[in-house]
Amino acid sequence: MAVEALGSTPRVRVAPWNDPVVRGWVFQIVVVGLVGALAWYLVSNTMENLARQKIASGFDYLGREAGFEIGDTMIEYSPASTYARAIWVGILNTLRVAVLGIILSTILGTLLGVGRLSPNWLLAKICEWYVEAFRNVPLLLWLFLFYKLISEAFPGPRQAISALWSSVFLSNRGLYFPVPMADPIHKWMAVALLVGILGAILLHRWAKKRQEVTGQPFPSISAGIGVVLGLPILVWLAAGAPSSMSWPALTGFNFEGGMVIQPEFTALLVGLVLYTSAFVAEIVRSGILALHKGQSEAAMALGLSRGQAMRLVLLPQALRVIVPPMTSQFLNITKNSSLAIAIGYPDLVASINVTINQTGQAIENVLLIMAAYLTVSLSISAFMNWYNKRISLRER
Repeated sequence: MAVEALGSTPRVRVAPWNDPVVRGWVFQIVVVGLVGALAWYLVSNTMENLARQKIASGFDYLGREAGFEIGDTMIEYSPASTYARAIWVGILNTLRVAVLGIILSTILGTLLGVGRLSPNWLLAKICEWYVEAFRNVPLLLWLFLFYKLISEAFPGPRQAISALWSSVFLSNRGLYFPVPMADPIHKWMAVALLVGILGAILLHRWAKKRQEVTGQPFPSISAGIGVVLGLPILVWLAAGAPSSMSWPALTGFNFEGGMVIQPEFTALLVGLVLYTSAFVAEIVRSGILALHKGQSEAAMALGLSRGQAMRLVLLPQALRVIVPPMTSQFLNITKNSSLAIAIGYPDLVASINVTINQTGQAIENVLLIMAAYLTVSLSISAFMNWYNKRISLRER
């Protein structure tokens, strides 16, 4: 006869419908089945209605000729290009605004957040008024205001404001400036730039370890900037320093040649940066205030200046509090860039809208917009989550 262990509780058999594990699996299977059935019904019903109304479906249209112009492109594009390339141009324009907006709003927001904690009363009040003004007015209104200011404040192309010996022109059509002519060495300069960025990161890590061991600081920031800028310059010099330039010149009713920063792009970028930096400033300020005041007192006791205490002691610790809410602001910049259509900037939504008007295939195009924003947003979230885990404190 088996003897049960002392203190053990005999297991009581229960009916499957009373077992919480079985019930949990059953409920999940039922919910997944209902969701799948609903999705199948919606898709099949939509396809039947499209076929009944003789509306084309599918993504075959992406290979057809687009037939419309896009005013601001980062890659080669013409009306003879395909719809797929037109959509890709819109995605690149969206990414350009999002990346620049994230970088600039982070820098400006950090300065404003630190400025709000300044002992200088005037500086602290200016930063506070800035934050309150931009946080409490809708972004769309700021975009309309900046676009109107840019388009109305500057003269037309024939009366454009010239500078730098008539090589740079500013008008209501944008800012025109000279750029180097396309050359094969530019690709290798781009590679050298990437290598320089990697070298600067490795140099910073080495300098940090060296300071931890020896206590001697190393100017890793200035040295890293020298590496990042020096390598492309060396590649350019090694190729014979090609210096052919494309100069902007007034031809007819507008300028040709050089490069232009269009007012729509400027208004969108300025609006996104100024609006989002107000939220970033509050995140930075709250992250610094979350630290114990003993941290700043200890930094002052070591003889550090206020700037050194902020840069070396407070901000690195506050970063662990700042990163999670900053992720939401980076996502907001990416999603808010879709407001570009209100001021005529050719982003992803604008390209898709023209495609819908010409093809009539709204469902497929809306799915493309959703997939593009979902991919970008999940990529940003994945990177920020990785960075957050990297800087978080590890318990022993």
